Amino acid sequence: QVQLVESGGGLVEAGGSLRLSCAASGRIFSLSGMAWYRQAPGKERELVAEISSGGSTNYADFVKGRFTISRDNVKRTVYLQMNSLQPEDTALYYCKARVLTTQGISDYWGQGTQVTVSS
Repeated sequence: QVQLVESGGGLVEAGGSLRLSCAASGRIFSLSGMAWYRQAPGKERELVAEISSGGSTNYADFVKGRFTISRDNVKRTVYLQMNSLQPEDTALYYCKARVLTTQGISDYWGQGTQVTVSS
């Protein structure tokens, strides 16, 4: 019913930048909070950044000053601008969205996009 599609991942050298995008589609009345998570092999999935429907943001300490989350409510898309990337940022990055549909409020996850940072 609701789909989240991430894009923008890839291979980048340390110190480089990438911008991730996540577009929501389907039977959506409205989008509330959206967020980016990441998971490296053998590690727990962790919150990277989140943004409310009103634009309030919250960041994990390890990305403050380097990453910026933003959203375009008309396009139903959330972005993650990642600068000064380091090898420890290598992970599968997932988009999450809280969605209001005819069935109520539900959280949806994208399939993930791989970010690999070489040293």
